Amino acid sequence: MTTPPTPRLRTVLITGITGSGGSYLAEYLVEHHPQLEVHGLARWHSTAGAEHLSQVAGKVTVHECDLTDLSSVFGVLKSVRPDAIFHLASHANVRASFITPLSVLQNNIMSTANLFEAIRLVPLDPIVQLCSTSEVYGQVGPEDVPITEATALKPASPYAVSKTAQDLLGWTYFKSYGMRIIRTRMFAYINPRRSDLFASSFAKQVALIECGLQEELVHGNLDSIRTLIDVRDAMAAYWEALVHCEPGQAYNIGGTTTISVGQFLERLLKHSRVPIRTRLDPDLLRPADVTLQIPSVEKFRQATGWAPRYSLEESVELLLSYWRSQAERLARRQAEPVRPS
Repeated sequence: MTTPPTPRLRTVLITGITGSGGSYLAEYLVEHHPQLEVHGLARWHSTAGAEHLSQVAGKVTVHECDLTDLSSVFGVLKSVRPDAIFHLASHANVRASFITPLSVLQNNIMSTANLFEAIRLVPLDPIVQLCSTSEVYGQVGPEDVPITEATALKPASPYAVSKTAQDLLGWTYFKSYGMRIIRTRMFAYINPRRSDLFASSFAKQVALIECGLQEELVHGNLDSIRTLIDVRDAMAAYWEALVHCEPGQAYNIGGTTTISVGQFLERLLKHSRVPIRTRLDPDLLRPADVTLQIPSVEKFRQATGWAPRYSLEESVELLLSYWRSQAERLARRQAEPVRPS
């Protein structure tokens, strides 16, 4: 496969910039590619923006925009005219998608369709990095491991169905309209700002227990196997995909540490400052689970030369540092005397 030449980029746009992944990507771009003009889309009712973007305040431009509203997407794209777009925005909670499936499907599929249609109608010709997920592969057997990009897509949750639809829309708009869309399928990553991920949930609970704000740690299925990547490596990989990968192609991105959810929990508990009791909560079990996710990232490595930099231990330190600061802040607020009104 011939690697395309590195594009000249001046203006980039991140959808979902105030989210857990988008904010880390904004930080990466500002730090490592300061020549870029970084813009982002955020919904008017997003509540996480100020805190998540605090480290890049004044260095990125955030536009109020709901991707399910085609007119607002069109307006921002016409104004910004980005050379490249990272499409991260999605409702991404797998377990919640079983509770509100129609909302997740509507949001994720139509937001992506609106983005592609707005690009086509402006018209623009940006490079689009469509951030998909390993959830599109669903439950695979041992014979399919490591999972390659040729593995059949068999989504096992409404969220995964929505991401599969996004993935296929990316292929369709590349094939039908010549849009330069690169699809990346990210495997499990350690992201402190996304509390619904098992690693973040465990670290959050450890920190709360250490501060006396919670009595025990609850968990779901501990037998699932994951190959983990640090969020900082994941964001660097997104950049490498944008500048080196081939439009129309799909690429797996993942780390090198393969571990069960239970083993990760054991490693995290070794760092706890207090003894911690754990308990299985049946409500945390999914109606259908994806229990074996070990990727082949050879295609991506050949295209980019990328390799992860951060060890699992460094990722654990990042997780605990973040959630301990959050828990300590909450403990201080709860200890403040109530002022009479």
